[in-house]
Amino acid sequence: MARSAGLNGTSAVAKEAPGPRGRRRNARRPAAFSPAHLAAAEDLAAALTLWSDWLRTERLVSAHTFAAYGGDLADFLGFLTEHRGAVPDLAALAALAPADFRAWLARRAARGIGRSSNARGLSTLRQFFRFLDRRGLATNAALLAVRSPKLAKPVPKALTEHEVATVLDGVAGAGGAVWIAKRDLAILTLMYGAGLRIAEALSLARGSVPQRAGTLRVTGKGKKTREVPILPVVAQAIGDYVAACPYALTKDAPLFVGARGGPLHPRLVQGRIAQLRRALNLPAYATPHALRHSFATHLLAGSGDLRAIQELLGHASLSTTQRYTKVDAARLLAVYDAAHPRARS
Repeated sequence: MARSAGLNGTSAVAKEAPGPRGRRRNARRPAAFSPAHLAAAEDLAAALTLWSDWLRTERLVSAHTFAAYGGDLADFLGFLTEHRGAVPDLAALAALAPADFRAWLARRAARGIGRSSNARGLSTLRQFFRFLDRRGLATNAALLAVRSPKLAKPVPKALTEHEVATVLDGVAGAGGAVWIAKRDLAILTLMYGAGLRIAEALSLARGSVPQRAGTLRVTGKGKKTREVPILPVVAQAIGDYVAACPYALTKDAPLFVGARGGPLHPRLVQGRIAQLRRALNLPAYATPHALRHSFATHLLAGSGDLRAIQELLGHASLSTTQRYTKVDAARLLAVYDAAHPRARS
């Protein structure tokens, strides 16, 4: 079987130790795609290298997505080697029938791989085969006849306003260095107050943040930019952190830094929320990203303007934003089940 060591992300240790000024490497960029680690003939290996470069330099996929694509392709090519009795080349890919792809999905299902992972794997193959076709390297329409597993769209899990306040109060009162507590409060207040993803918040440069309430240009997925409002309470939290930070925050340097002055890694923020979740008995879905869900849910409950929320969140499709309408419906149903006499009978 092939080894999925090509498209590979790396994990960082969610640990923060104070010390003298200096940078630590919080995370490495995803390694280049290494066809040598996959079951692929020479011409296919060359095509895989081209695709890897395209993903990293043109598609600008995240490290997580990069690693997932690599794992899916490694699994598929390893299956083909066993299934057809030879290491696949471009001609072999072009000759595959729908039954070959279905056999791969069936094998994965038998190994206990869930529908969502199989759907993602099939999407990876479709993207790769589309790339091959556009480059004139191989053409195969068989994938069009293979249906993706049906998935139930998850409803975003948002915190209540009281739970958000509990998180913010908890992080503000956390022990340790005062400036780190102010930093964490600024990050979480920004994420909830402006609906930012954690990666968007941590990618901000010092010079991009307004000194007072105003607007902020955010770069999101796919390098798409959007303008989000900065509320006075958010600007105040950021200002308090900047004033307390012991490191010089130059205009182009990262706004949020770690204990040693280097860029702050998302794992440290996630770890801090996990500590608060345990200490404050918060629900399991109390994560940094839940603050973004809470931002959208609370705005929707107050305004009902889906289009505006779509712009603020940076969603490409309104259907993605429409998931938040189901949150209120689910909450209403829960209240009904708990309060209505007939619901308890």
